[in-house]
Amino acid sequence: MAPVRRLSLVTDEINSPLRARPAGALRVAIATQDMKDLNAHFGSARRFAIYDVTREEWSLVEAVAFDDVSDQSGKHQSEGDDRTTPKVESLKGCHLLFCLAIGGPSAAKVVSAKIHPIKVPQPQSIQEVLLRTQMMLRTCPPPWLRKVLAEAGVAEKKPSFEEED
Repeated sequence: MAPVRRLSLVTDEINSPLRARPAGALRVAIATQDMKDLNAHFGSARRFAIYDVTREEWSLVEAVAFDDVSDQSGKHQSEGDDRTTPKVESLKGCHLLFCLAIGGPSAAKVVSAKIHPIKVPQPQSIQEVLLRTQMMLRTCPPPWLRKVLAEAGVAEKKPSFEEED
């Protein structure tokens, strides 16, 4: 597989390849072909747009680009290469992954990297995805998101009803 290209914003600060997540932010990856819309399956995504999302704002952290990808049906352009592992490795540190579809083995690798995959039934703009994520953070998050927030250190874990020694 061709090397992974990481494209990040240049600022006055000295940035690490994946800068630290602001307090209270979820790191969200979005599978995209054009950096405008969530419009790709996990395996066919040429890029992942990675954002930090809080209740008040979001900011683009980086875009991760790939040359050798599967087509939307899941067929690879050249056989024999592992395309999943480099993609999962490039997303480490993310909490959520939005995509149109993801196969079982890929989903298992994503979940084992502590990234929660979310399949979206129809393409939509990246802005819509980010607004929806903010709305979930502002209101009562669903149980799966509360768990992600707790593991990410964004929200407190539910108290345990078991007695501690």
